[in-house]
Amino acid sequence: MKVNQRTTVINEKEVHYTHIKNGSTVVCFMFSGAGYTYDRPLFYYSTMTMLQNQYDVVQIHYSYRQDLFKLPLDNITEIIVNDVNPIINEVLKNSQYQETVFLGKSLGTIPIINGLMKSDKYMNSKMILLTPLLKFDSIFETLLMIGHSSLIVIGEKDAHYIPSKIEAIENKINIKMEKVPNANHSLDIEPFNTLMSITSIEKVMKRLDDFLKL
Repeated sequence: MKVNQRTTVINEKEVHYTHIKNGSTVVCFMFSGAGYTYDRPLFYYSTMTMLQNQYDVVQIHYSYRQDLFKLPLDNITEIIVNDVNPIINEVLKNSQYQETVFLGKSLGTIPIINGLMKSDKYMNSKMILLTPLLKFDSIFETLLMIGHSSLIVIGEKDAHYIPSKIEAIENKINIKMEKVPNANHSLDIEPFNTLMSITSIEKVMKRLDDFLKL
């Protein structure tokens, strides 16, 4: 296994990414949350699960100032998509990958749902959406329209857990749903319970591993 740290200049801005190579024909691109980075539990163990399945992994290290979140969702989508697309294209151009998987958490689900899922280029890619931002109607509506094979993981105490939207999404045959009882937006169990939080992550990783094998 080789771990390469790389930098791409995009619109005069440096965007860093980590490319973990297993010699696989499958690559998983990962998009972090606003404050939930790749060393946090969900990404750490998701990365381990990908490597366990012999996938290559690309972690994109974008970062944004807080005022990004004052912008309309369309503008946020455009900014993040413009940062991640050149890296995706660079990796795919220089490698012999036959399959792609995309995994994002929270903010990182925006370029997947409102960007990549709207492209026929990735119609056969698997999409893993950890705590998607379902309060945004356009994200919810896109999920209802798309036909990609997808796994959604969300905590029942997450502010973005909206029962009517969850029920509508669950009726989609292409979408698998993992609802975590008493879990917040970080998928930690409330009131804070260390052992139950670890157990919930174990269940999520088992579901993720099963989804990759479908």
